[in-house]
Amino acid sequence: MTQSMTGYDATYFAKGALAGGICCSVTHGALCPVDVVKTRIQLDPVKYNRGMLGGFKQIIAGEGVGALATGLGPTAVGYFVQGWFKFGGVEYFKIKSVQRLGDKDAWAYRYPIYLASAAAAEFIADIFLCPLEATRIKLVANPQYADGLISAFPKIIKDEGVLKGFYSGFGPICFKQIPYTMTKFAVQGWAAEKIYTATNINVKTASEGVKVSVSLASGVIAGVAAAIVSHPADTLLSLVNKPGAGGEGSIMSRLVNLAGEVGFKKLCLTGLGARCVMIGTLTAGQFAIFDTVLLQTGAKKFHFVDPTATTA
Repeated sequence: MTQSMTGYDATYFAKGALAGGICCSVTHGALCPVDVVKTRIQLDPVKYNRGMLGGFKQIIAGEGVGALATGLGPTAVGYFVQGWFKFGGVEYFKIKSVQRLGDKDAWAYRYPIYLASAAAAEFIADIFLCPLEATRIKLVANPQYADGLISAFPKIIKDEGVLKGFYSGFGPICFKQIPYTMTKFAVQGWAAEKIYTATNINVKTASEGVKVSVSLASGVIAGVAAAIVSHPADTLLSLVNKPGAGGEGSIMSRLVNLAGEVGFKKLCLTGLGARCVMIGTLTAGQFAIFDTVLLQTGAKKFHFVDPTATTA
């Protein structure tokens, strides 16, 4: 069954980028309180040693419920920009690969296409995300640093400069986000295929409601897998943005120092439960919202299709 590539043009890519920006901004913004607790656990595991629920209670008791919204501004803006380039970029690179290879080879190499498209899109997205993520972590680590995004930006530039202040974490953010995004899209695509096969549903003839439900279910699986893969780098990213963390020297030498100080086991496990809950929920929501928003724009989402299959 060969699928038509008509309609997958610049307008489609713009709609995909918009849907990606909305789904990432909404989900990351909604989970900001969870991210605040997770980041505090990573930054100060000695103080915040009571798990996720205990962390919520500690922060509310010590700083008030408003502290759970710390960093909401840079989170919402940063992840809209990141989602724009990430989801829009994945659709662009994925479809261009299919158009270049043809249906047969694209189906055979769909997982390498997922992986390569996600890696390229995420690298571009991280260039724009990194300054906002660095700002968010600074605000979460020290809520007194600034009132919010607008006041924090010039203060960071004044205190540390653009490169050190905003891009100290570029290496670890790529180290975290690129494997995360590669896992996220490849596993989601794999899981969705398995769900369609197990339920004997044809993706070409399925209703939009069924497709969104499959995206939601496969997104949970993809989110947990991606969280596990990216967690050590996520912990390093949180730590490297603390003043003086890792000593002096290059970013890489600071990261090596931090990894040695923390230890491999703690890098992999500290805050992992909270991150799996957060990323599993977040990823499921992203794929469901992306599909829904894309549908509302009038665009038809691209799916890999086996050219040898027959329509049920």
